[in-house]
Amino acid sequence: MEVRELHGRPSSPAEAEAIQDRLRPMLELGVPGPVEPRTVAGLDVAYAGDGGGAGTRLAAAVVVLDGTSLEVVEESAAVGTAAFPYVPGLFAFRELPTLLDALRALKTVPDLLVCDGFGVAHPRRFGLACHLGVLTGLPTIGVGKTAFIGAYEEPGPRRGDASPLLDGGEVVGRVLRTRDGVKPVFVSVGHRTDLDTACRNVLDLTPEYRLPETTRRADRLSREALAG
Repeated sequence: MEVRELHGRPSSPAEAEAIQDRLRPMLELGVPGPVEPRTVAGLDVAYAGDGGGAGTRLAAAVVVLDGTSLEVVEESAAVGTAAFPYVPGLFAFRELPTLLDALRALKTVPDLLVCDGFGVAHPRRFGLACHLGVLTGLPTIGVGKTAFIGAYEEPGPRRGDASPLLDGGEVVGRVLRTRDGVKPVFVSVGHRTDLDTACRNVLDLTPEYRLPETTRRADRLSREALAG
């Protein structure tokens, strides 16, 4: 699939933040997202060792699932090195080059990308899901295991219960319970979708487990690629 080249690799945190600020106006937020996507891709990255520092070996995986059956349609993995030091809020720059290699190898163009991370639930409202959305032009959401920013009230105990994730009085995401009595996930939009649709998609992708099937299978593939 095609991915746009909109910037090079930043050499400093200041340059990386400037790239985020330059690309952020390209986001399409609040537009209706894919209600019944035919194909959904999950993206995840596995790191060697503790994952710290630039140059750490990593593997990026993309797994495309049928949106109805959740069966695997296509898989792609790439091995590389972390392209940027670990800096909170700039994590995308560590993973992007290898993730983009995996995406470019796909023959399928997914209707929706699901990132293990965040979209606008980010200090500069431009997390990994936003970045990938702008570069691919595809509807993209982030599903985090824990909150990166923001405050929230614990949602109800039942699957589908939710509460807003707030930062500075702004709704930046939603805390969503995907399994009865299990810790919630943190959903935020990245590009070309709305929060209601994003949460419906996440519930469709979690028929048995807390995390979306897209994330679970991409996580497994990334670890296998790193081990290989």
